[in-house]
Amino acid sequence: MSPLFRRKPAASADRVVTLVRKPGCHLCDDAQAVVQKVCAEVGARWEPKDITEDRELHDRYWEQIPVVLIDGEQHTFWRVNEERLRKALTG
Repeated sequence: MSPLFRRKPAASADRVVTLVRKPGCHLCDDAQAVVQKVCAEVGARWEPKDITEDRELHDRYWEQIPVVLIDGEQHTFWRVNEERLRKALTG
């Protein structure tokens, strides 16, 4: 694809990171710490979603939580790599 026709990445401030989690999940707490840190650094918004309160999320992601979505697309699950998340939001 010609460089002239490549989609320009969204600015970090336009990105939304969703953390699909459940109460009492230590991996979810770890993931949230990474998501909060990276989003604060790059200026992206983030939102938590409780998998126990959303049947669709439960059916889709129960075996993978915590799950990180960027702009509604799955980025990762179980463990969140800080550098990989930062690169996805700024690259």
